[in-house]
Amino acid sequence: MIINKAELVKMGTREEHFPQDGLKEIVLAGRSNVGKSSFINSMVNRKKLAYTSSNPGKTQTLNFYNINDFCYFVDVPGYGYANVNRIKREEFGVMIESYLKTRIPLALAVLLVDFRHEPTEDDLLMYNFFKYYNIKTIVVGTKIDKVGTTQHDKHEKLIKQTLKFNQYDHFIRYSSETDEGRDEAWKLILSILNKNKQ
Repeated sequence: MIINKAELVKMGTREEHFPQDGLKEIVLAGRSNVGKSSFINSMVNRKKLAYTSSNPGKTQTLNFYNINDFCYFVDVPGYGYANVNRIKREEFGVMIESYLKTRIPLALAVLLVDFRHEPTEDDLLMYNFFKYYNIKTIVVGTKIDKVGTTQHDKHEKLIKQTLKFNQYDHFIRYSSETDEGRDEAWKLILSILNKNKQ
């Protein structure tokens, strides 16, 4: 997909803060250090659209990125970061759950997990969140360039087994360093969103 427009247009914590133009939304979730910002930048072919930091846990709002006036990427606060206090984590949880439960334009969820490791309890919880609310889901295994090619099948199998992967969902191996998986991800996203329009 050729990206002609990719910009952060809204940041907020409640419905009244969010875009009201009805464009389909893709929520992006994952651990604070999973490479979510790098994934966004890779997908839209921009180096610094989403802010990457050596200190995870910077995102504290729902951030809406307009992509080609076709859809929004909705970046939510990362989870599992030890330096975020319990009260703040609970606030994030309430905010994200409210969005998942009530947001009508939400069409797809992308759960990013670290391809190098077994998914955490937080990953499993988020995946089950999406399943509970019947949200179509793509699981993206990030940082595949850090794993030897001969180990890829083994790592994907472990991730799917741990998540109890739903056969109707999709899994993509992704590297933000090499953009491997980018074309596959866009093809899948376009297919799902266009199908939802019908």
